[in-house]
Amino acid sequence: MPTWAAASLVGLGAVLLVWFATYIARMPYEVRIAFRYLYGGRKDRTMIVAAVVSAVVALIGVVLMVSSSETGSIGVGLLMLGLIAASVCTLLATFSVFTSVSVLGVVLGVAALTIVLAVTTGFQQQFRDKVLGVNAHVIVLKSQATFAEYRDVMETAKNIDPDVLAVQPFIFAEMLVTRGKGELSGVAVKGIDPKLVRGVLDLESHMIEQVPGGAIDALGILPKEGELPPIIMGKELAHKLKAKLGDEVTIVVPLSNIDFDTWRAKSSAPRTRKFHVVGIFYSGFDEYDRRLMYTALHDTQELVGRGDQVMGVEMKVKDVDRAEKIAAHLEKALGGPPYQVQDWYELNHNLFTALNFQKLALVIILTLIIIVATVNMVSALTMMVTDKTREIAILKSMGSTSAGVSRVFLVLGLAIGGVGTILGVGIGLTACYAVSSYGYHLDPKVYLIDRLPIDVRFLEVLLVAGITIVISLVATLFPSQGAAALTPVEGLRYD
Repeated sequence: MPTWAAASLVGLGAVLLVWFATYIARMPYEVRIAFRYLYGGRKDRTMIVAAVVSAVVALIGVVLMVSSSETGSIGVGLLMLGLIAASVCTLLATFSVFTSVSVLGVVLGVAALTIVLAVTTGFQQQFRDKVLGVNAHVIVLKSQATFAEYRDVMETAKNIDPDVLAVQPFIFAEMLVTRGKGELSGVAVKGIDPKLVRGVLDLESHMIEQVPGGAIDALGILPKEGELPPIIMGKELAHKLKAKLGDEVTIVVPLSNIDFDTWRAKSSAPRTRKFHVVGIFYSGFDEYDRRLMYTALHDTQELVGRGDQVMGVEMKVKDVDRAEKIAAHLEKALGGPPYQVQDWYELNHNLFTALNFQKLALVIILTLIIIVATVNMVSALTMMVTDKTREIAILKSMGSTSAGVSRVFLVLGLAIGGVGTILGVGIGLTACYAVSSYGYHLDPKVYLIDRLPIDVRFLEVLLVAGITIVISLVATLFPSQGAAALTPVEGLRYD
């Protein structure tokens, strides 16, 4: 969300809060009556004791979560169970059963929506970080088979915008890798310029094992006669091949023995070349860690057999949110086809679009839970109107207006929604903090990342609270108008 939009939302929220506080301050007797109806002046000691016990359980969960990683999952469970139980018992100790159920429905809906938003936002941010960690922000491709003028394209890309930080050429090819007699895997080999790659990719920060002097520096050293060229591979790929630093692996170029003009074999076997492992990286993104390998650009060019040509040019920009604009400007400067310029979001459009739709669908579904909870609120307030018919009649006979009676139940509804929102946001944020601290593990083969990501955004929490208050306000209008429509005669007819 743009900064100006975020500032506008916060400012609007502050204005509405001040207005509501002023509005409440102008109707003291309605507020007193509403809160007398809400609390009822009774406290259930059994529920208070149960609330204290539940709070102790939550504290035990915190201790277990902090003390050891082995008891962390149990601690998170006890913490959440204790918080929810303490909230339920506190509500039952203070409010009526109907009011407590109404508040509890709002609490659970708000907590669920807060947690889901944090998780879905975390997935979006994690995928974005992983994609940008081992990929460039903007790439230039060419639809034709030859791309020998890449140096001119690099020069144009460097000068296209002040936000362009670095540019490098690359080759990306699908190949096979073997080690020993039984280990075989399909891989994506990427040829990079060791002198320029640090400015474009964040590969060095992902290295978990490398030779002395650094794996990227090793790519830039020309091998002496009899030495094998260097290669870097992902952690999961190394595990699959049972490879470690210094081991030899063989890259096989599929179909390199086929003459595509005649569709006949030029030789008995595809082109192969041996490499030695100088580094192992771990990005946390399973698709990369399981398939990606890096070699020096000149070694990949020799392996592919196309001379001094590349597949494309990639670049890093200062502000990733401007990548789309810079890509469009660069494509225009290059004259369009056969050049095609894409930014990081366009390259991963399907992934991020799916995440956005998933987030939207979950928000809609969980908002429906909050709406269902407000139905309980309508029922509770309607029963309260029926129960307080005599008191409403007395208020009107003493001079209270229909608008004043309506405001009494309006305050009641907003109080129920407000208490539910505060407790729900508190439970949701606590759950997010607990799960984030514990570091819940995921199967990277299924979810592509190895930990459950949590990313709490202030504006999203504010949005959840605002939606809940608005829904509560709308739901309160119906019973409050019913109360306002009562006449003193109807309320006192049978007394």
